Formats: sequence, structure tokens, C-alpha cells
Amino acid sequence: MLMPKRVKRRRQMRGRMKGKAMRGNTVAYGEFGLMATEPGWITSNQIEAARVAMTRYIRRGGQVWVDIFPHKPVTQRPAGTRMGSGKGAPEYWVAVVKPGRVMFEIAGIDESIAREALRLAANKLPVKCKFVKAEDLKSAEGGEQ
Repeated sequence: MLMPKRVKRRRQMRGRMKGKAMRGNTVAYGEFGLMATEPGWITSNQIEAARVAMTRYIRRGGQVWVDIFPHKPVTQRPAGTRMGSGKGAPEYWVAVVKPGRVMFEIAGIDESIAREALRLAANKLPVKCKFVKAEDLKSAEGGEQ
């Protein structure tokens, strides 16, 4: 399970997820990617489940990159506790994902296999996703300038 080695502060505020992803919105390492189309929190367990689903499907062919990391602690109070007496203890870790963020990348396999592997990974995630190609994002990026 992914989590930071050490953090400056144990508890964090919830924050808000407005706007599009300004960074991490291109396929940086591989040929194909899985891009989020809506905002959300993705837990470390969900990231691991998606990674396992992808690597199982491609069976040692190609290479997989995980481009998100759970930096944010989510706290919970024990069930049946009365109100007050402070904030709960950190229970699990999440990655904050905005629309346009590329979460997983694949290279070294043909498109049909990559598309199916990323579809299986998307089924494990709580946000809607779409399949993207590196060359499509690069050509769209070049056209805007």
C-alpha cells in the first residue's frame, strides 16, 4: 500500500478540487495513458488494485507507470464516539485527482491490449476515465500555441 515515508503534519484539511489539472496532464513516459475526466480522491488501495489489474492483463509484456501518489491523509473517528474531543486519527491515504490528470501509463504493447488493460484499471477507480494516446496529446498541445 502506497503512503509517504514521513509527513510534516499528521492531519490535513479536506481542501477542494476546483479546476482542471495543470500538471500531470500529458502522457510523459509511455505511449498510452488513462486520464481522469472528473475530480475525486483515489485511495492507495484503489491505485494498487488498478495497477495489479493492468499488469495481470498484459502478462509481463510492456511497462506500466503509476503517475499519482497518495499524499493526503484522511482521518476517521471511531464509530459510536460522542461529538467533540478533536479530530480523528489518520485512517488511509488518498491521491487528489482533477479532470485531465493522467494517472497510469503503458508502453511496449499494441493499442488493443493497452486499451483493454486500461479499461480494467478504470473499473477499479472511483472516477470516470478515458483512454489517451501520447501522440494525440502532443499534437493537440502543439496546435494551441
